[in-house]
Amino acid sequence: MPELIYLDHNATTPLLPEVIDAIRECHAAPYLNPASQHEFGRRARRKLEDARERIAEILGAKTTGIDADQVIFTSGGTEANNLALRGLAEGGRRPFSSHAAEHPGQIILSAVEHPSITALADAMSATGWQVDRLGVDANGVIRLDQLRAFLRSDTRVVATMLGQNETGVLQPVAELAAIANEQGVPLHTDAAQVVGKLSVDFHALGAATLSAAAHKFHGPLGIGLLIVRHGVRLNPQLFGGFQQAGFRPGTESVALAVGMCRALQLWHAESTERASRMRALRDRFEQTILQGWPEALVLGHDVERLPHTSNIALVGLDRQALFMAIDQAGVACSTGSACASGSSEPSATLVAMGAERAVISSSLRFSLGANTTTDEVDEAARRILRCCNDLRPRKVY
Repeated sequence: MPELIYLDHNATTPLLPEVIDAIRECHAAPYLNPASQHEFGRRARRKLEDARERIAEILGAKTTGIDADQVIFTSGGTEANNLALRGLAEGGRRPFSSHAAEHPGQIILSAVEHPSITALADAMSATGWQVDRLGVDANGVIRLDQLRAFLRSDTRVVATMLGQNETGVLQPVAELAAIANEQGVPLHTDAAQVVGKLSVDFHALGAATLSAAAHKFHGPLGIGLLIVRHGVRLNPQLFGGFQQAGFRPGTESVALAVGMCRALQLWHAESTERASRMRALRDRFEQTILQGWPEALVLGHDVERLPHTSNIALVGLDRQALFMAIDQAGVACSTGSACASGSSEPSATLVAMGAERAVISSSLRFSLGANTTTDEVDEAARRILRCCNDLRPRKVY
């Protein structure tokens, strides 16, 4: 078996050693239940709140004053997205007269959202919510012009991701939020693929809420966050405790919060260098593949993308067969979103982009991490091209 090469960091990133040490130290201390009133609890609470405040500062949330924003810890990005979409929809209802009272209202999301948004929207649609989807252009960029046309008096929430998880295409969230805010409609942005990869300024974006997950930037699995702007009305989705102002009850994990904070601090300390290095590796990888397989196409290549994400259509090949061959060759990649990897349906993102059938059926996602090396990228490209040539349809004479 050849040495394994991991190019699926958009699914999950491995823990950095410094993060492991930070988590271990928390367990060894030990930091116990931060809600307890005794000294053990107070010590844990201080540690937890220090992590929460530092995370908020790095992500551009307001941490002081009566108008401070709130960082809510969740079990991951999926829970954070669910809390935001349903919580904003239910918490921001306004009187309206143009639609029948039995309809809860309208939700607007882009056609390229993560399954944790789209699946919930579909479930809400089944209970009467009107769900409308903003289209994207051929590069996968959300169409700004459609939002004004879609907004109604009963629009409760708009959801648009910051960086697309399959293609890496960055979205005009600040512009979309400005349009929504004009009508008093809160906008949620899923920033799971951007936090810990590029700088994020929550207040500059103008969003009501922003979600992220630690395991996307070399932090621990099992913890995510939702930043909530001060004054935003958000209905809780879980009940049973007073923790986190009741928005997300349950005992917080100090160790996971500290691990998330440490991973974010490590990125922050070398953010420019990391982004530059990953972008150079991504471009090197893409150029090698394009040279070796001229029929290949890099999706979203004409617009600004995440520095670590590459979606390549190896036209002429079947993506599932190619994925299995590449896996056997010791390279880990993805056929799309990890949360939808068990589906045999074509990528909704690529369909929304208007990609041709030959492109959709041959695309694979490759994503780099903080510790990906030049040698790994070069060797992965070599193995992938070898698999492509092995699978090339033979001409029959």
